[in-house]
Amino acid sequence: MNLPNTLTLVRIFLVPLLVVVLLTQYAAREVLGVPKELAAAAIFGLASLTDWLDGYLARRRRQVTWLGQILDPIADKLLTSAAFISLVQLGLAPAWMVALIIGREFAITGLRSLAYTKGITIPASLLGKIKMASQVTAILLLILGWRPLPWLAPIGYAALWVVMLTAVISAVDYYRRFLMMLNARVTDVNGARARRAS
Repeated sequence: MNLPNTLTLVRIFLVPLLVVVLLTQYAAREVLGVPKELAAAAIFGLASLTDWLDGYLARRRRQVTWLGQILDPIADKLLTSAAFISLVQLGLAPAWMVALIIGREFAITGLRSLAYTKGITIPASLLGKIKMASQVTAILLLILGWRPLPWLAPIGYAALWVVMLTAVISAVDYYRRFLMMLNARVTDVNGARARRAS
């Protein structure tokens, strides 16, 4: 188990802690003397930092592994989905927007799995990275805008619209790239068969 994969596992283990801090009712609204909103934002921020750090270290140290490539997107989806569902439970995010965002995640995961069975790898796009960055921003703003800094809530809600739009646009982009790669692969296979037959 290398360091990048360990950081990915840390992110997965932080998910239930984040949910407990967000959804548990505390009499004093504090966790170890820290307001629960700030504690939740810190946990989510730390988990999000491991997302950037594990990828950076894996590339820098040449420690990209099959396990890491499987675990990293799962950890990302667990973290953001748990945070969004908690925000819906707290009344801080509209359920329909969160359902669309999480539905997109499942759809793209399914598409990438289908592509893998066809021997096609669809790398993350710039749009997907923008979507992830906007998700982290929106979640942090909505958590911090809950109580300690209420003026952040409208900005967080605007960021949530950015998440939804980039989620839809990047999903269409993934589907378009999948079709292009699939068509190119079919053309290559048919060309190779034709050459063998001649």
